[in-house]
Amino acid sequence: MAQLAEIRPLARDDNRADFSCGQPELDRFFEHYAGQNQFKLHLAVTYVAVVEGRLAGFATVSVASMERGSVPSARLRRRLPSYPLPVLRLARLGVDTRFQGLGVGRSLLRHVLSLAVEQRTKLGCVGVVTDAKPAAVAFYEALGFVPLEGVREGLLLGAPLPMFLAIDAIAEAG
Repeated sequence: MAQLAEIRPLARDDNRADFSCGQPELDRFFEHYAGQNQFKLHLAVTYVAVVEGRLAGFATVSVASMERGSVPSARLRRRLPSYPLPVLRLARLGVDTRFQGLGVGRSLLRHVLSLAVEQRTKLGCVGVVTDAKPAAVAFYEALGFVPLEGVREGLLLGAPLPMFLAIDAIAEAG
């Protein structure tokens, strides 16, 4: 079913009220703050997957930066300058419970990764960073994301794990 999904930016008149991914904090963000962050504050853009006229999932992205010392690959770290490095941050990703297991999340993530490649060409980008919830770590690891160095120690049980996927790996896979 995911191949039938149209992925596009959130529109002001999209009905987000009946969306439920099973995580109340993500549902609350999508319903109340995604539009505000996109249309009023211009902090992030939320992309939606639309299947059969319904909002099946969303991914919110923003520009961000990371320090060279946080880059997981020593080889890549040596090649990079010592000032803040541009990345694309996958801030939120949710799939409505009615569409989970159908590839909607992967389709949204593929779209986000294509945005990172586009950002690399137009503005500069060394990779994608996300804060993976514990239940989603395996999903991101299977796609090549690795934990950011120096952040595993001291994480609270249930705290998100910052993860990174290098732009070269994204471009090679694309």
